Amino acid sequence: MLSTKGTQFFQNGKPFFYLADTCWSAFTNITLEEWQYYLDYREQQGFTAIQMNILSQWDASGSDLDILPYPITQSGAHYQYDFSKPNHEYFDRAEQMVAAVQAHHMVPVLVLLWSNYVPGTWSANMNINNQMPFDEIKPYVSAVTERFKKFSPIYFVSGDTDFPTEETVNYYREALKVAKVHDAGALYACHIKGRLAEVPAELLNQLDFFCYQSGHNLAGQNTAYTIPSALRAQGYQKPIINAEPCYEQISYSRNLYGRYDARDVRQASWSSVLSGADAGITYGAHGIWSWHRLNHSFGIVQGEGFDAPFDWRDALHFDGANDIAYLKTIMEQYFPNGATAVQTKLHCEESIRISVNENRDRYAIYLPTNTILDLNPLKITSTNASAYVIDLNKRQQYPLKFTDSTHLAMSRSEADSVIIVDIKGA
Repeated sequence: MLSTKGTQFFQNGKPFFYLADTCWSAFTNITLEEWQYYLDYREQQGFTAIQMNILSQWDASGSDLDILPYPITQSGAHYQYDFSKPNHEYFDRAEQMVAAVQAHHMVPVLVLLWSNYVPGTWSANMNINNQMPFDEIKPYVSAVTERFKKFSPIYFVSGDTDFPTEETVNYYREALKVAKVHDAGALYACHIKGRLAEVPAELLNQLDFFCYQSGHNLAGQNTAYTIPSALRAQGYQKPIINAEPCYEQISYSRNLYGRYDARDVRQASWSSVLSGADAGITYGAHGIWSWHRLNHSFGIVQGEGFDAPFDWRDALHFDGANDIAYLKTIMEQYFPNGATAVQTKLHCEESIRISVNENRDRYAIYLPTNTILDLNPLKITSTNASAYVIDLNKRQQYPLKFTDSTHLAMSRSEADSVIIVDIKGA
């Protein structure tokens, strides 16, 4: 059973680092045989959670399974669900898949209402599908929370949402209220749209932690650290998770040419964790979240406008997933009780992120690009500290020397790195 204490998660009383993979389209796109292979692989890598959409993902890749949560009527590009007639075969199969997540020692993270199912949201306004009638929220949420609660899930009440209208807020208010009646022991959060930093106060006060997404917009990558930094500065004391950093090999949004590589994902992830979102991180691979098969359709051209995904069999083996699993290993080893962001700037550079442990005797400094560091702003000197570097590209660690009283030598890292500084006698 998961719980929270302060800014951290705990599982059965022990610290729990949330390392989630993004698999929004699981229930509509993945065969049970593929699901077992996928879960085996992610468990072996060290993932601790899987994020899934309970209903159909609106921008998923094409699927040959022909299984949906409700009957559907297609009219050109528009489709309409009959929300009054749940497909019990679909939900039985979803339950089997959620059970497999738990059997692989990972936490299922389930989205109740993605934004395209709720009136007024940015995706609902694209008019691709009909929204769920308000009166159907209670029977739907009651049924799924009763079905899944035995697997001790986390619930995202919303998926990729904004809150532009009172009707929108009312939908999520109702979903959260009903869910807590049927699964009072679960943890709840809202998955919100990219670069958004706010959840309505009446919802936020009822949620167990804060989720944001720095997302896939090239101009918004700094929100990986600006959002958690601002939340902590405002006094937010619950766990924070970046639930959707840029996915590995996804294209830049808005139909811009280019893709995020493993180094970009590392930067977004480390920038998040060392800026206040230290309870965990989410990884995504472009091809896994939509469960893409070569020569199948993909998503929609509206909205973020992403280029084609990789086949899921290739995307599953992107090496960036091991980078983020390595992040988890480092945080568990050196910062088991979390890390508090330090706002001091080095080189007057915001992208260099700094955190300190609860005893203030160990610092972590993320360097997107190798450089000589002057630690004088942190009042760290060669007489009161020792340091070593973690080369994030090669996943190697070695000692780092001071060149004078306050300057650390430049390491041999050819890409990004984390510098660990231990204070002597603190």
